[in-house]
Amino acid sequence: MGDRSPDRGSREARERPELRVVGAIIDSEGALPGEVRLGRSGRVLERGSRGTLGPLLPSERKVHGIALPWSVDGHTHLGDSVWTQEPPKIPFHQVVAPPHGLKHRVLAASSPSEKVEAMHRSLQTMASLGTSATLDFREEGLGGVRLLRRASKGTLVEPIIFGRPADPLSRKELRTLLAEADGLGLSAIRDLPLGAAELARQEVKRAGKRLALHASESVWEPIDPVLDLKPFLLVHLCHATGDDLDAVREAKVPVAVCPRSNALYERFPPIAQLERRGIPILLGTDNVMFQSPDLFREMEFAYLSARARGEPVEPRTLVEAAFVTPWKVLGRPRSARLEVGSPGRALVLRLPPEDPYYQVAARSAHRHLLVPGSSASEA
Repeated sequence: MGDRSPDRGSREARERPELRVVGAIIDSEGALPGEVRLGRSGRVLERGSRGTLGPLLPSERKVHGIALPWSVDGHTHLGDSVWTQEPPKIPFHQVVAPPHGLKHRVLAASSPSEKVEAMHRSLQTMASLGTSATLDFREEGLGGVRLLRRASKGTLVEPIIFGRPADPLSRKELRTLLAEADGLGLSAIRDLPLGAAELARQEVKRAGKRLALHASESVWEPIDPVLDLKPFLLVHLCHATGDDLDAVREAKVPVAVCPRSNALYERFPPIAQLERRGIPILLGTDNVMFQSPDLFREMEFAYLSARARGEPVEPRTLVEAAFVTPWKVLGRPRSARLEVGSPGRALVLRLPPEDPYYQVAARSAHRHLLVPGSSASEA
């Protein structure tokens, strides 16, 4: 029999079923054959094995495919949304390095309203693709944090904001920033003034917030000083050694990888090595000035490029890096579970349910996607 909510007064019980998905269900329990009834918002109203949910209701539309939780983008720079032209063919540090890199010049020259409008568009795009939250490194101090909060209003995407201080040696600014941000998101230690990383660690701990930072992105960096900061999340690790990754595993630190943006500058994150070590992986789309915040394109590129380089990655690893692992890392595992009463919502890919992880990672296209509750729900 299907799993029905016992609380008939709950929102799930009151919501009218609109979709019946028959095929496969991917969530934190794995990939299983089955079917689910979904309401207009994408909430699971009933779940069961195939053929157990009874006849199709008059309000329902039957869809054959794969149901998944909404995703989390593991690393973005949404402020970059104000620039979406082809990046100039100049060295990487001249594009993104503060304070005079192209990105920072563009941010300085853009008005607050332009930034809010551009970030809002990116968040709407993410929602239309079934992304429910993003871990964003937001530059421009407290003002940057507030602009992103404004931009997120009216969208279905929750920004988890790692702010970046204008003066990383100012304890006062760090405390003011951490009063409103969800944590600090720093560049690599080698880019910071002496003592700034330790000061950030102290203030994050004092505020009960989270510290995330880039590491070994463009060059190798010693891992011990990075891990001494007790980070919540590391990003990239393209030039990390095997010993570095062993240390990351021992420290139990998750890693966000961004294959498309790294490839633009001839770098490749060590996804296969992370996979072999069982290190939690998040998939991020990185700078919006480099590519769109589209985790389906990110998965496909990650899968194909890893095979092309002779370092293949399991499709399941990539799917979980977008739809399951981030929810666990954030301490919200129920959002990665498609069941009655779960806080998470479902999206649907109209694809064959056989070998579902491969279908999602390598064969999904926007025309296959249904996202109940968003503008893509009638796609």
